[in-house]
Order: sequence, then structure tokens, then C-alpha cells
Amino acid sequence: MTDPQVSDPPGTASRRAALRLLDAVLRKGLPLESALDAAARDLERPDDRAFAHAIAAEALRHLPDLDALIDRATKRRLPDDAKARFALRIALVQALALGTPHHAAISTVLPLVDGGPRKLVHGVFSTVMREKWALPEVPALPKQVAERWRKAWGDEAVAAAARLIAVPPPIDLIGEPPGELEGVSLMPGHLRLARGTAVAGLAGYEGGKWWVQDISASIPARLLGEGEGRRTVLDLCAAPGGKTMQLAAAGWDVTAVDMSESRLARLSENLARTGLKAKIVAADMMKWQPDAPVDAILLDAPCTATGIYRRHPDVLHRLRPRAITELAEVQKAMLARAAGWLKPGGTLIYSVCSLEPREGEQVSEDFIAGRSDFVLEERQRILPGAYEAEGGADSFFIARFVRNKGG
Repeated sequence: MTDPQVSDPPGTASRRAALRLLDAVLRKGLPLESALDAAARDLERPDDRAFAHAIAAEALRHLPDLDALIDRATKRRLPDDAKARFALRIALVQALALGTPHHAAISTVLPLVDGGPRKLVHGVFSTVMREKWALPEVPALPKQVAERWRKAWGDEAVAAAARLIAVPPPIDLIGEPPGELEGVSLMPGHLRLARGTAVAGLAGYEGGKWWVQDISASIPARLLGEGEGRRTVLDLCAAPGGKTMQLAAAGWDVTAVDMSESRLARLSENLARTGLKAKIVAADMMKWQPDAPVDAILLDAPCTATGIYRRHPDVLHRLRPRAITELAEVQKAMLARAAGWLKPGGTLIYSVCSLEPREGEQVSEDFIAGRSDFVLEERQRILPGAYEAEGGADSFFIARFVRNKGG
């Protein structure tokens, strides 16, 4: 990475941070959000930090198409990890997707390749602008991802995924959104607002009447129904707490378990705002266990998170196939451990925000095949295209198991 220069044009620092972000995702395999603090270390203004994040996220949404434009304008293909390619991705996505004036897009990027191929970067950018090449309205998914999902789910699911990644998703409110808010309700206790809506000042926020949670993410807790104020439930891998709040609002006696203390702090804040109650436990569920069997368990297991690619486009570029297998094994171990904590007749919900059948369908099938004391009562696969006319939804797999009363 290059160091800031005194003569850099205004705005170069945010582009340099965007370059660090792309490098962290594409070369180091880090999540975009977790790389942000280090990448934006030189930025004092929140707006500059937000713009660096926006550049990187938008570049990741359009990465195959940006690279196609770069390759079209070069006689010899630039290496994938060449700084010139990174700089061009940043310049082009600003000019073609973010509405940055062309002169600002290129002038703030050229310092990133000081001592390198400035003429090449300027020439490629100029060619794309002069020829008026554009990004397609529907982005191309990374080739390996598209092939894997096409094999699993078919052409229409892949086409829907590409359409949905084109723009950030709308905002879903769960709980009791007040009637004066304008939006679309897709199921009870839900309201969908337009993307970009500032939620903190909306009616009902301070009073804790609702929280932000994708409609798909609200389905696992819905499958447990009402708790009637008496029944005990474990919310495993609970943070940041949307499902915990759903369960508490439905009258369950909730124990929320997660190993991330920082994410549990957010859960505590959300509980305080909403006035809902839950016992919070900071622990690794593979080492912890409850004092007594419970009536229900919700395990929203750690996964590849490919189902939330609309919000986190970086996952499509940093996921390695080996990670799917490794995480599936983790899920199997968690599911087996959690099953032993359930009372006879109790309900176990297993969910993952993944589009990989090895994590969802295969894990649930392997579990039920080895457990004569459990019955698979229901399973749902939410694919790209669900609720698309209303703005889409995250992709999930959800299974509901019931333990035999004699088990």
C-alpha cells in the first residue's frame, strides 16, 4: 500500500482506504466489515470512512464486470493482484456506478500508483470513458459462485441472485412498527421500508417498538410460535439479537448464548431499548451447557453467509470451497451437542444464512439420519427471488426438528 503524499488531491485518502479494503478482501480473505477499521485508520471524518466503504462494497458488487472492462481496454491482461487493476476498479466504479465526476475519479486514484504504471491506469480509464462503455444493469456473479449455485438451484435462482446484488437491500422492521410508518407489510409483525431510510428517528424507535431484521432472518423464531411466558428456549449463536428479541416478545423465557462479548453488548443495548428480557451468556456453546433441559432451542449456526451476499458482497469473492466443508462440520457438531439439551417433545430449529446445500440440507439430513429420537417436522429453503417484487430477501435454510416424547 502507498503512503499518503502531501500533494495528493483532496479525497485521495478515502480512495487509499478503499484500496486497502479491496486488498484485505481479495488477497487476504478478510470480511469487509472487520477490515474497515484498519483500512480507514487515516480517515478522521465519518463521511470519508463511509465513502471508502461504499467504493469498496460497490466495486465488489460489480467486480467481474469491472475486470471485463479493464481487460477489454488492455492489450496484455493485468494480473489479478496488480495494483493497477485495483486502482482501476476504484476509479471505474466511482465513475460508472457512484456518480463521481470523471476527473475526480481518476485524479484521486493516480496517487495510489505513484512510482508505478500511472500512464497505463490513466490510459485505460480514458479509453473506457471515451468509448462510453458501461457496467451492465444486472451484474455478473463470480464464475465459480454462479456455477456452484446453478448446479444446486438452477438458472433462475442464479439470475435472481444477479439481479438482487445490483442494489443494496431495503430495510425490514420486525416487532410492532407503528401504523404511521409508510411501507409494505409482508407478514404479521413486519414492515418494509425503502433502502437508505434513516431508522433512528422513525416513530417507535426510541420506544423500542421494533428492530431492524431481514424478513428471512425472522422466520426461524416464527417457527417456534408463542412461548406463553412459561417455556424455556435457548437462542444459540444469538448475537446481535434479532431472534432473541423475537422470542422474548413472543413470551419465551430466553437464554441467549454467544461467544462474542462485543456482539452481546449490542444485544444488551437492543434489549434495553425494547424493554425485552433475556438472560445473556457469553460462552462457547461447545464448552458450555445449560443447567437443565429446555423446551426449545434455536441454533442459527455460523456459516459461509453466502445467503446475505446482497448486504455483504465480499463473501462471494473471499469464500474458499474448503470453508464450506469445514463450516458444515462445525454445524453438525453444534447440532448434535444442542440436541442433547432438549426436553422430550421439545422443538429444535436449525438455520443458516447460506446458499450452500452442504451446509443446510446435507447437515440436516445427516443429523436426522443418525437420530431415531428426532423427527424432521419441516424445512424451508429461501432462494434468491423470494419476495423479489418487493425488494427481495436474504437466502436461508431452516429446519424444524421435534424430539420424540419417549426420547
